[in-house]
Amino acid sequence: MKTYIKFLSKIFLNSFFYVSLVMFSLIFILNLLSELDFFKDIKVDNFFPIYLSLLNSPTFIFEMFPFIFLISTQLFFITLFNNNQLSIFKYTGLKNSNILFIISLMSFFLGILIITFFYSFSSSLKNFYLDLKTNYTKDGKYLAVITKNGLWIKDVVDNKILIINSVKIEQNHLIDAYISEFNNNFEIRRNIVSPKIDISSKNWIIYNAEVFDKNKKQKLKSLKINTNFDYLIIQNLFSNLSSLSIIELLQLRENYKSLNYSIIEIDIQLLRLISFPIYLVLMTVLSSIIMLSTKELKSSILKISIGLFFSVVIYYLFNFFNVLGKTEKINIFSSVLMPLILLTIINSIIIRKFNEK
Repeated sequence: MKTYIKFLSKIFLNSFFYVSLVMFSLIFILNLLSELDFFKDIKVDNFFPIYLSLLNSPTFIFEMFPFIFLISTQLFFITLFNNNQLSIFKYTGLKNSNILFIISLMSFFLGILIITFFYSFSSSLKNFYLDLKTNYTKDGKYLAVITKNGLWIKDVVDNKILIINSVKIEQNHLIDAYISEFNNNFEIRRNIVSPKIDISSKNWIIYNAEVFDKNKKQKLKSLKINTNFDYLIIQNLFSNLSSLSIIELLQLRENYKSLNYSIIEIDIQLLRLISFPIYLVLMTVLSSIIMLSTKELKSSILKISIGLFFSVVIYYLFNFFNVLGKTEKINIFSSVLMPLILLTIINSIIIRKFNEK
């Protein structure tokens, strides 16, 4: 490897780890304040909020990586500017485009490592975090999961424990559902079988119900039961995909399909992960453009402020397309790829001026 490549790589990696450490510290402090507020009326060990904050922070770091790369690239160029090394490289025949290619390639490979290792690590910690914290939430006694056998719900309401299984979800209805009703001692009270249950509200309407009470069977055209769930609540229960690894996302996708449950959010998450290294490269290129376009400015704070402004704009741009995809206003490929394409076009328009600066 050529000496200048090692030199530039070292500066870029140092900038990346420094910015990542600062971001992690800030996120950890914010998480800690949030956990302290959550546990202010709950008696737990003094170190427990700190432990939860550590578990939860890597997930937020993953979401912040595009902006970490943007700021790291700015810090990289600030180091070159301060030591006048960019001019030295130019006199020796190393163009700005060569420097950009090196750090972009590093960003791409770092992105692959982040997706391969860091994302799996952070999702495992997030899953563990949710498991621990659920024990202290008000709805900890409620549970809903999706398996190969359909949707399973555990609910506690009106001194009854309900175990509900459904083969499919169609719009606001559970299809081919089976409900087991227990008392607080988990003694069976009755079983209910229904081909269709309206779950548009928490007051479920069970159609053509077959009720098995002890040794008696009763058929009812409709039956109402109170629950803590409705269709929207059930949907939101499975929206925290950051706690799942790529393999778990693929498994959940198959379970969703067998349940006839919407897989749009999972597909968007998978596409985001696949395109993530490209996103990081584009942020690196954009940051380089900003720095080379403003190198005459003496204030480093002003340069970083300009970068942060663009990062906020990009964040809302990606979030806007993400919402359009989830609400099916546009297809999922457009929701993920359109922001990347727009960012690529912007970079391409300006990149031809790189060697002139």
